[in-house]
Amino acid sequence: MSIGGALNSAVSGLKAQSTAMAIISDNLSNSETTGYKALSTSFSNLVTQSSLSSSYSSGGVRATPRQSVANQGLIESTSSTTDMAISGNGLFVVTDSVDSNTLYYTRNGSFDLDSEGYLTSNGYYLQGWALDQDGSVVGGNANSSASLTAIDLSAFNSSAAATTTTSIQANLPSTAEDGDTFTSAMEIYDSLGTAHTVSMTWTKTSTSEWTLDFSDPTLSSDDSVTSGTISGGPISVTFTDGVLASVSPDPAEITVSGWTTGASDSTITMDLGTVGATDGLTQYAPTDSDNIDVQIEDISQDGLKYGTLNGVEVQDDGTVVASYDNGDEVAVYKIPLATFTNYNGLSLNTDGMYQATADSGTYTLTEAGTGSAGTITGSALEASTVDTAEEFSKMIVSQQAYSAASQIITTCGDMYDDLMSAVR
Repeated sequence: MSIGGALNSAVSGLKAQSTAMAIISDNLSNSETTGYKALSTSFSNLVTQSSLSSSYSSGGVRATPRQSVANQGLIESTSSTTDMAISGNGLFVVTDSVDSNTLYYTRNGSFDLDSEGYLTSNGYYLQGWALDQDGSVVGGNANSSASLTAIDLSAFNSSAAATTTTSIQANLPSTAEDGDTFTSAMEIYDSLGTAHTVSMTWTKTSTSEWTLDFSDPTLSSDDSVTSGTISGGPISVTFTDGVLASVSPDPAEITVSGWTTGASDSTITMDLGTVGATDGLTQYAPTDSDNIDVQIEDISQDGLKYGTLNGVEVQDDGTVVASYDNGDEVAVYKIPLATFTNYNGLSLNTDGMYQATADSGTYTLTEAGTGSAGTITGSALEASTVDTAEEFSKMIVSQQAYSAASQIITTCGDMYDDLMSAVR
């Protein structure tokens, strides 16, 4: 009985060490897998009798895998703006299809835009909270799968915006003669996002006084086509020792009506600078005395042409910011993190995806950087937590234990041979 028990115990040892070697092999194979959490082997003894006596029946050993989902991997920078890494607690929430209600959780933040504009990783769709125009979560930060939606960037395009304010920084030549005129141009947009060019005429009326007048706009794409009618102006400006002293009327505004594009009428405020400061118009002698002209330093305006998606960026609080080719940037989604009471109770699936179980408890959706949730780093990935040196050390120990168990089996075989010889 004791020899048989020893044999069974040795067999269980072989099986346990085989399990340990399989786990080590998995860890080493995934040493470069993004977001992979190294597994370890937990050994426990098997007992066939409740108390020790003069006889002993060996039980053996059992090996079970042990997760370390909460272990932090090294954060490594990448060149992709759709990559993201979690520093601290939490997992990304994904689904296996756009309309699926089955939630999976992962630390693998290697997401890319697919052909339909969704952020995906290995066929799983990243979930987030939709944001309104003010950047607030639609309906609030609800702790429910119903509040989540697959992040779809194809659904967003930047809307056009009419110019409402134009700021001009320029120096008017103090050496110009009374009655001298100079021209320059500025670009504005109508409410449909069409670009137009407005010619500005600067006229020196006295030693420290100028007027600014405007011509009707023309299409920027074809300056031979008049595209609207300007009213307002001329605007009078005065200077004291080269510094802006007054603007009249104040505020200085122009109106464009009858846009040939069909856009709504535009009212544009002309920001010519702060009285008593040099942040707008000034009147100084030109640096080149032979080139007397209005020196335009900068003309900026707040209008936008219609824009298409140009890129995406993920901020530390999980906000997904879409950027467009017209320079517009819009916050469109916020990525929440799912936190659990017992991370190691999650069930591990292929592609580094986890599912909730009774042991893990239910998820809590939390905004990154708040509560127990970690932060999200854009253009970065979390490395595997596998320590190859440690795994090789475990491999040596496991191999020696396996050899020892196999030696027991050989010895038990010899003992059975001796017993059979004695019987014969």
